[in-house]
Amino acid sequence: MRILVFGQTGQLGSALARHPNVFAVGRTVADLRFPQSCAEIITALQPTAVINAAAFTAVDAAEDTSDLARVVNAEAPRAMAEACAGQSIPFLQLSTDYVFDGTGDRPWRPDDSVAPINHYGVTKAAGEAAVREVGGCAVILRTSWVFASGAQNFMTNVLRQAATQSRLSVVDDQVGGPTPAESLAEACLTIVARLIDAPELAGTYHYSGGPDVSRSDWAREILRVAGASAQIQGVRTDAVASRAHRPLNSRLDCTRTEQVFSLQRPDWRATLAEDVAGLARQVDGKGGTKDGTEGGTEGGVEGGIQGEMPSELQQAARNNAHGADTVAVTGVGSRERSR
Repeated sequence: MRILVFGQTGQLGSALARHPNVFAVGRTVADLRFPQSCAEIITALQPTAVINAAAFTAVDAAEDTSDLARVVNAEAPRAMAEACAGQSIPFLQLSTDYVFDGTGDRPWRPDDSVAPINHYGVTKAAGEAAVREVGGCAVILRTSWVFASGAQNFMTNVLRQAATQSRLSVVDDQVGGPTPAESLAEACLTIVARLIDAPELAGTYHYSGGPDVSRSDWAREILRVAGASAQIQGVRTDAVASRAHRPLNSRLDCTRTEQVFSLQRPDWRATLAEDVAGLARQVDGKGGTKDGTEGGTEGGVEGGIQGEMPSELQQAARNNAHGADTVAVTGVGSRERSR
């Protein structure tokens, strides 16, 4: 078995790459700005299954670069789905709670109508629709608020600011389920393994951590575990200046995933201590991180490849090596992918 993963440098992609039988590629091999290159990689490698953990996740930037976001989040998944369908192999497309409008307080079910309130959500919903239109053995897996150590995310932002400020303002009216990247990776692998033998299980599913919590309470728990003295002040989302609207209700109903795949919602509190410790070691006293990047930003560009590159991909890597730039094409699980 060989599972091909797009999005090698993101939180989910990195977690997946640590598992055996996973071959993860980044932007130097498969640039999602050029969807056909993704299809060519699938055709050349002929994997057992494909997981797309890559996306344009810069929520605010997507308001101004919606065309690029649509190419990465909708056209590239379509090309991947078509290549997979042509080879009769399972395809798993990661999606987000941002396809919903965030109204009410009931957890969103997989069959609820989508109604995104920002361009990022619009492009992710378009990607879902494209994968469904192609057909084949495909699963759309929506998740929320992904986190892991060693990455730029909500925890990094909280710890970075807590290093220099005694009081932090964090929204208290956004509620969702923080999802450990490693748990999400294991869920993805479980699902594609089942699809190989039971393609009739294709469809849309939800998987997020529990219990659901507000962002402000999540931040309080992060600081408690980290032993930080900063205090959290809850504020309303409409009091925070941002280019894009954010959904308030990001709760996801994961019942169908539990019933079909026997996957229980992971308790995000169980892994928080380890992840916070890993992130705390990266944060310096000046509010940055040790590698000089800014915590919580979306400017990273995927690159590199995990493991030894098969000979059939070496030319593809040379053809698609466009070099680093500032395009926000990152794997699942960066700051806004908290989602």
